[in-house]
Amino acid sequence: MRTRNAMTALGLVAMLASAGYATTAAAKPSAIANPAATAAPAADTIKTFDGDYGMTSDNGFELPAIPIQRVKPQFRRQIVSYKSDEAEGTIIVNTRERHLYYILGNGEAMRYGIGVGKQGFSWSGTAYVAWKQEWPNWHPPKEMAVRRPEIAKYVDGGMNPGLSNPLGARAMYLYNDKGQDTLFRLHGTPEWASIGTAASSGCIRLINQDVIDLYSRVLPGRSTKVIVIQ
Repeated sequence: MRTRNAMTALGLVAMLASAGYATTAAAKPSAIANPAATAAPAADTIKTFDGDYGMTSDNGFELPAIPIQRVKPQFRRQIVSYKSDEAEGTIIVNTRERHLYYILGNGEAMRYGIGVGKQGFSWSGTAYVAWKQEWPNWHPPKEMAVRRPEIAKYVDGGMNPGLSNPLGARAMYLYNDKGQDTLFRLHGTPEWASIGTAASSGCIRLINQDVIDLYSRVLPGRSTKVIVIQ
């Protein structure tokens, strides 16, 4: 089994703290006419999963344990009451709350804490999960390499999967209703402390242990609707 030492990756992780994630250019999803209509009132917690953040062996990598008591309770994975007219399996991202909801049905949702795009890199709209990947390579867009020359070497060659890769353990790729890559992703992150903040270049990031859980629930295809609310 391949193992990785998280401590050796800290320098690179810090360098890529605000990294982008896409490889090809395409249109962004259209804005929601009334996004507030999809928001639900304050949710009551039904079940918590604080015990799921220990060291995790996954595909030959050893994900370090998350000091979950240092993560605010509202950003830890939990099942909550959530009334929605959206179908089971729909993903609703509320960037203001820093929450991602996966609709379970029967008035419940799995809620995850997220990190979102900083000012100037955020978006709202509808999309679907076209495909997903375990331990993905990272190819920053050329526009990002112009802003951050130190990552230019990854534009073509990519960064190999690993504990310091900004996409983390899983990535889900969002396309618009025309079948075009939106350039936005749902993905993991080695930076657990960034959850609950606006620090990325637009993509929605989750704790690695959480993105593994979400990934296991998502079936790629147009039926997996993603709604992003600003």
